[in-house]
Amino acid sequence: MRRVTLIAGAVCLAVLASTGAYTQVPPDTNNPLEAVPDAVTFTPYGEPISLENAKKVAAAAAAEVAKRNWRGAFCISVADTSGELVYFERGENCQFASIAISQHKARTAARYRRATVVFERLLGKGPYYAYLPTLDDFTGSRGGNPIIVGGKIVGAIGVSGGTGSQDDVVSQAGAGALK
Repeated sequence: MRRVTLIAGAVCLAVLASTGAYTQVPPDTNNPLEAVPDAVTFTPYGEPISLENAKKVAAAAAAEVAKRNWRGAFCISVADTSGELVYFERGENCQFASIAISQHKARTAARYRRATVVFERLLGKGPYYAYLPTLDDFTGSRGGNPIIVGGKIVGAIGVSGGTGSQDDVVSQAGAGALK
């Protein structure tokens, strides 16, 4: 009985040790994601945006809409550093879908610490970036921008209701309001 147990144990050990060779995937030299950077770079988080400052950000974005005579077709969301909604403003001509879309754009920009246009452009680069839509709470559409004060992210703004480029122009105007 002891001999059978030893043989079974040896066989199991051999099988477990050999399966590692089958699971390794060789690097793809064409994939830009295979390069390992020497350092990690990111913009740090600061104190979350206050309601008063969130209103200033939204007012700057709304002023851009008025300046361009886009007739209140936008929803403007301001989120804190964790991506949670702090302030929301809906234009009188905004489509209902843009309510949630603007909030998702703000959440993505805050949580991932980058403008949503970055994701949009990466998705356009081909199959190596096909994993992006699998990320949690992800929106790969321009119009979301981090709000940076003193070199730190204090929140983010998300805008929806126009074309992607219109959303981004309005969002950038809001994001620059606290500089």
